[in-house]
Amino acid sequence: MDAAVTEGFDLGRWSGERLVQVERALSDWVVADAPAGLGDAMRYAVLDGGKRLRPLLVLAANEAVRGNALAALRAACAVELIHAYSLVHDDMPCMDNDVLRRGKPTVHVQFGQARALLAGDALQALAFELLTPDDERIPAAVQARLCRLLARAAGHEGMAGGQAIDLASVGMALTEDQLRRMHRLKTGELLQGSVMMGAACGQVSPTAHQALARYGAALGLAFQVVDDILDVTADSATLGKTAGKDAQQDKPTYVSLLGLERSRAHARELLQDALQALDASGLQDTRALRALATMVVERNN
Repeated sequence: MDAAVTEGFDLGRWSGERLVQVERALSDWVVADAPAGLGDAMRYAVLDGGKRLRPLLVLAANEAVRGNALAALRAACAVELIHAYSLVHDDMPCMDNDVLRRGKPTVHVQFGQARALLAGDALQALAFELLTPDDERIPAAVQARLCRLLARAAGHEGMAGGQAIDLASVGMALTEDQLRRMHRLKTGELLQGSVMMGAACGQVSPTAHQALARYGAALGLAFQVVDDILDVTADSATLGKTAGKDAQQDKPTYVSLLGLERSRAHARELLQDALQALDASGLQDTRALRALATMVVERNN
């Protein structure tokens, strides 16, 4: 990791401390006693796995703007529930038809397709329930902003829209602009939304808001570029999911369009864009956001 970016900052320690909070909250809020085994499927989909990048981005952005920690923890868990639900549905036979996720059988393999579908539905609903507690310490205006940001990032202008393009693009030759739009919606919007949800828990200047949005956009696209690279360079054991699926399904990717080396260079360019955005933000402490962006580009799974 770039020493200039992370000097004096221990990402492992910082993230470890915050993930303890996130994991405890997720375990408390995703209950096991939902009817007919639904709770078991929901907990299987969410707990004990994943990088938790989206919750960490929420918390890092909130700390950068010195926002409401209670609201940020709920937002962090809510965005992870949306991410988990999307994986449950994406893995099903009607979409990507995958059998491995986070190093274990996918939810529909473990619990059947019907319960997997309902588990995803229930996780999505729970996300918005978490954002709207009956708690005076989280102002109603903050709750409303968080709901709007998450709904937009997850809906037709975000993750769902990108997945629709992805499914419609199998076997097609996309231009770089078309591929960028697909990845920005499918993956980037929820990552950018995580940053903006963290920022929405506090008060930010227009300059900082614009800078954080630029940071989130660059990081979100970088994440997907690296995902495309890892799909052809890493094995399934390292990834925790089936490697080589994009090529097998004839899906357009950055590697298929630009080649491996140009894709790696593009990921580094996006990282620099993200870091430069933070330089322009005027925020006093963006070390966690910087370290997370660097981790996204340098990761091996």
